[in-house]
Amino acid sequence: MTAPATADSTPTAILERISLVLDAFDGPGRLTLAQVVRRTGLPRSSAHRMLERLVEMRWLRREGRDYELGTRLMELGSIAVHQNRLHSAAAPILHDLHRATGYVVHLGVLDGPDVLYLDKVGGRLATELPTRVGSRYPARNSAIGKALLAYTPPSTDDLTELTPELRKVRETGVAYEVARISGGIGIIAVPIGPVGDVVAALSICGPTSHVKFDHRHAAPVRMAANAIHRSLSGRPRAAQVVPRAHHPGLSAATAQPRLQYA
Repeated sequence: MTAPATADSTPTAILERISLVLDAFDGPGRLTLAQVVRRTGLPRSSAHRMLERLVEMRWLRREGRDYELGTRLMELGSIAVHQNRLHSAAAPILHDLHRATGYVVHLGVLDGPDVLYLDKVGGRLATELPTRVGSRYPARNSAIGKALLAYTPPSTDDLTELTPELRKVRETGVAYEVARISGGIGIIAVPIGPVGDVVAALSICGPTSHVKFDHRHAAPVRMAANAIHRSLSGRPRAAQVVPRAHHPGLSAATAQPRLQYA
């Protein structure tokens, strides 16, 4: 006679425990069994069995006593990115925007209280910024997050309550910010989509000595956001090649063309 399934052995419970273990690796570096136990609260024996099974499935990789995310998750993550309709529509436009400005370009969506970064395009400066594809950052503490919050319909959650700063972003359609890293980084972010139907936001980041916090640099970001929205809507995007501006001190600032979107 088959023994009845316990609460911990049901498919739902098993999936929740696997998710709990994998979520423990949401950050840089490897983890030991003891660290996984502390982060998940699972019994040591259960955590060990689950870790070893995930290693066998290539979801995790073990080196000595340390565990890290495995190649199978990398494969699935890559597939997920390429199957993502938003990412596919935005990718060529993000590269155009980077070539046009010489600055680092981010694409992000609102996920709970955070911005989830879907893409990051940039040259040397990109390595100096702490963001990475798949990372999160509190929406209220970032320009790209403020652009998203300002265009998100109010809800019972006070996260989307319009502060004076968010009202200004909604009125102007652009969010500005200065981050005190790498000698000062200027950020210009624009939502993708209309108020109440925003799907994502994008931003450019560059040295504060070069970024112009006005229409000169906000305009190409707006045009790129409009082009992405048009692409998602199935409408073709028109592009006009015009000379690009030169930004002294940026290695990418060479005399390349800029794509201006209609």
